[in-house]
Parts: sequence; C-alpha cells; structure tokens
Amino acid sequence: MLSNLLIGLPVMLLCLLLQAVFVAICLRYYVRFKHARQGRESLGQDILLLSVVMMLTLLGNFVQMAIWAALFMLLGEFGDFATALYHSGVNFATLGYGDIVMSKPRRLLGPLEAANGILMFGVSTSVMTAAVLDVIKHNLARLRQDEGP
Repeated sequence: MLSNLLIGLPVMLLCLLLQAVFVAICLRYYVRFKHARQGRESLGQDILLLSVVMMLTLLGNFVQMAIWAALFMLLGEFGDFATALYHSGVNFATLGYGDIVMSKPRRLLGPLEAANGILMFGVSTSVMTAAVLDVIKHNLARLRQDEGP
C-alpha cells in the first residue's frame, strides 16, 4: 500500500502541475483575445473562444490520462497502451466499470487516479464556468450600452 502511495502521489502532483499549465495557457489566451477584440466581439468569436478553452482543458485531462496509462504500462499492469489508456480513462472519469482491473498489489492506484480525475475535472469546470460568466458579463454590458440611458 505504501509503495502505491509513493508511486501515485507524485503522479498526482505532476498532473496537478500539468493542469495548472493548461489553465494558465487558457487564461492567457482568453485575456489576450478579449483585450485584442475589445468592443468588436461577435457571437462567432465567443463560440470560438469558449471552444478553445474547453478543448485545451479537455486536452489537459486527456494528457493526464495518458500519463497514468504510461505508469500502468511501466508497472507491467497491461500488455498494450490502448488497454492501459482505456482503463485510465475509466478511472480518471470515475466511471469504475470494472471490466478491466489491475493486479491486487496495484489496485490502490485506481482510486488515486479517480481522486486525481475528479479534482482535475473540477478545475476544468471552474475555468469553463469563469469563461462563460465573463462572456455573459461582457454581452450584458454591451446590451446595456446599446440601450443607452
């Protein structure tokens, strides 16, 4: 059990740092794009911006699933990467199908990845929520400005 924690916790930390990188990239892109288009926003631009934020955060989550899958391969838990990635995705998304399981000595890594996944999906959701709220705020301000006093 202790060895699984010593293996799993650094991977969780790596995933947290990786998600922080993806979030920072999203926020920088978002702020730069909004600043460059200030006063010239359109529905298409809002959709594009929200789509990019969504795709980057999901890409961050997918890369983390691949990291966990690589760990499982390194530990000899699976014979091919596709199976390891599938199992990792099930763990990360907290689905827990149970159709593919790790060996008894490594089972604790599954719940560790699930805890990691739920935290990272929460981070992704908060970034997406912030972006959507910002788009709503800017659109409301534009409507008020168009209406005038």
